Amino acid sequence: MLRRLNTQFGTAVKTAYSNAHTLAELVANAELIIGTVLIPGASAPKLITRDMLSTMRKGSAIVDVAIDQGGCTETSHATTHSEPTYVVDGVVHYCVANMPGGVARTSTFVLANATLPSGLVLADKGWKQALADDPHLKAGLNVQGGRITYKAVSEALGEAYCEADKTLAA
Repeated sequence: MLRRLNTQFGTAVKTAYSNAHTLAELVANAELIIGTVLIPGASAPKLITRDMLSTMRKGSAIVDVAIDQGGCTETSHATTHSEPTYVVDGVVHYCVANMPGGVARTSTFVLANATLPSGLVLADKGWKQALADDPHLKAGLNVQGGRITYKAVSEALGEAYCEADKTLAA
């Protein structure tokens, strides 16, 4: 993947393997960090520690897009559109939960366009048949018949996991 990005963008983009040492070096030299970590159904890992934050220049900024899953920075906490920022150790944090809400009309059109095809399939076939026919729809099933069918959700809640196929067969 990194080789492909290097080929596509050349020197316009700097790629690096993700590990704690490299991340610490990059954080220390960054003016802006946009954290976009996502583990579906689970909390975001805290990749940027308080110690790393203290190496950043005053006036630098962190935009923690992962805040809806708890944030990927130890110093992140959810903010609102009316009070979107706060400062820790001279670093500005923007951690607005539900960032698309800031452009509600546009994000509604995007969400509707992205989900309408699946909604139509569900309406035409019924949910069980639609999930049986489409592994992508089935992968979105979280709970069925009182059982958690999404492994990351079951782990995050400390509850039993049941494969979707077993609940759909019942």
